[in-house]
Amino acid sequence: MSQSTTKQRFGYVALIGRPNVGKSTLINALVGEDLAIVTHKPQTTRHSIRGWVTEDRGQAVFVDTPGLHSKQSHALNQRLNRVATASISDVDVIVMVVDATRWTPDDERVLAKLSRYPGAKKILAFNKIDQLNDRAVLLEKTKALVAECAFDAVVYFSAKTRRGLDTLVDEVFASLPEGLPVYPADQFTDRPVRFLVAELVREQLMLQLHQEIPYGLAVIIEGYEDSPKRAVISALIVVGEDRHKGMVIGQKGSVLKRVGTQARLKIEQLIDKPVHLELHVKTRMGWMDDERELDQLGYAQ
Repeated sequence: MSQSTTKQRFGYVALIGRPNVGKSTLINALVGEDLAIVTHKPQTTRHSIRGWVTEDRGQAVFVDTPGLHSKQSHALNQRLNRVATASISDVDVIVMVVDATRWTPDDERVLAKLSRYPGAKKILAFNKIDQLNDRAVLLEKTKALVAECAFDAVVYFSAKTRRGLDTLVDEVFASLPEGLPVYPADQFTDRPVRFLVAELVREQLMLQLHQEIPYGLAVIIEGYEDSPKRAVISALIVVGEDRHKGMVIGQKGSVLKRVGTQARLKIEQLIDKPVHLELHVKTRMGWMDDERELDQLGYAQ
């Protein structure tokens, strides 16, 4: 049997964009797993998360980054911007994800950063085309952006419905340099299970709580006992103000119970076994502006 002469490709692909354009939904759709948490609230992603797609033609390692934004009122916000910017520095391809229905000053800010990375191939990717009413406006916006930045390709897709995803993946692989896969084909991320579990708990907190409370939350896995039959997990929810502690717990523990139930179901799907999940809440005043606390809570510099 003759072997294929097709050269394999390998490289890193940064997904960048302002908050809430759908980068996390996109990386989950690409890798086929709930790698990054997804809510309707902006600034949900707080860490640089790597997930890869392995095919016969090679391996593309996608890097989901915190949304680049102009609001830097807390030390945490400043760290998120630094993480997002650093994640772009050494990649082979940059995919700028844009909401097809709306352009904002934060989008303009992201676009301005692209000129700092002349060595990377650049793909302009319009998300949420399933929500688009006027395609003529989108085509005009495409022309304007391509005139402002020399994109190597333009793709229109919907991360939610998966429409156009194959085209995006094709353009990514076409832009990658030749190389052999580096990461195991039977895995989809280099993040440990404990990290993914903490993120699933935080996802449910963001979905269940409102207003400013979700942004003052962090989750730490304090205990993780794994056995063939089940996992026993203890998670600490950190809040920045005492008044938020009661809101997280809820009347007679109602909110915390809902969060625990939904998070446990998601974790069981992730690790494919029954889970006993214990949640605790603790106040650490002003942790979002305390550099030492940010270090202890695992936020990269």
